[in-house]
Amino acid sequence: MGIEDAILIRTSNTLKYCDNKVLMLDRRKYPEEEVWQAYSTYEEVAQAIEDMVIQGAGSIGFAACFGLGLAAYTFNSLPDPDFSHMINRAAERLKSTRPTGEYLIPLVDKMVEVCLGARKDGGDPVEAVVKEVERLMDEDDQITKKCGIYAADLIDDKDGILTHCYPGGALLYMLDQAQKQGKDVKVYCSETRPYLQGARLTAASVSKLGIETTIVTDNMGALLMWQGKIQKLVTACDRITVDGHIANKVGTYQYAICANYHKVPFIVLGYDGPQTFTPDISAVEIEERDPEEVLYCRGVRTGAPGVSGYYPAFDVTPPTLIGAIVTDRGVFSPLAIGNAYKDRFTNGS
Repeated sequence: MGIEDAILIRTSNTLKYCDNKVLMLDRRKYPEEEVWQAYSTYEEVAQAIEDMVIQGAGSIGFAACFGLGLAAYTFNSLPDPDFSHMINRAAERLKSTRPTGEYLIPLVDKMVEVCLGARKDGGDPVEAVVKEVERLMDEDDQITKKCGIYAADLIDDKDGILTHCYPGGALLYMLDQAQKQGKDVKVYCSETRPYLQGARLTAASVSKLGIETTIVTDNMGALLMWQGKIQKLVTACDRITVDGHIANKVGTYQYAICANYHKVPFIVLGYDGPQTFTPDISAVEIEERDPEEVLYCRGVRTGAPGVSGYYPAFDVTPPTLIGAIVTDRGVFSPLAIGNAYKDRFTNGS
């Protein structure tokens, strides 16, 4: 199998708008089952995002935008003031679903402008939103590929690579490009409790590239580094601050500490860099999910009766622990990422 066979490499492989329904490949069930869920209202889409049917900052953002398309379809017969009110109401609901991610809020805000602009100009707001989202998804595919190809130059022959959660398509392009460069690598995927994205999504995708893939539990990373099995730590991130911090799936910070101690370079796949003006970590909201989720694993209770749980979904890693942030513009020191993207933010916004 090759790069095109890795089903989760593209958001467009797992998310579609068809016949005024949003279709999502249920990532909670993959890879045992490839189940598509269909949603007819923006509230259903919002609930699906919160329920982890779709995961990953970019994919969540695009799904929410398709949800806005459903809102436009639902309310299209309303007078202009009422239509505008309901679209903005839908947007606020969709933006509230997963607050830490980089892409959700700016993407939804952009689609509100597209939607209301089309309506004002006498066009079809649903068609305008769907076409723009699909265009951005195609653009995202190219960003993903560029990011992965740049990252491949940081990988050496015989590297053991530790991943955490699901770093997305850039990881797969990175590995594919490394193979084309004649590099033989192994990948160790942390399982990533409580939804096991590493065990299910990352491992399934990487193995389709014909790369030796090993699943490890979340508490094995430091031992693997001590044993000399890990030469690179590679993750994606859900947010990048201007001063070089990253927010990513909880557990990334502790892996970064271990990697720093063992002199293992930490490579962050940053896709297209910081999307929102986030000067430092004080501007990052860490999503706290239902504590009950950590008491279960794939529907089976693992916590003892009467105990409580705690589930911050993300943590923050400082730039001092990051070797490089790779984007579609190239490879950057975390301390240089803000300057590299200063053209994106004008007047502090």
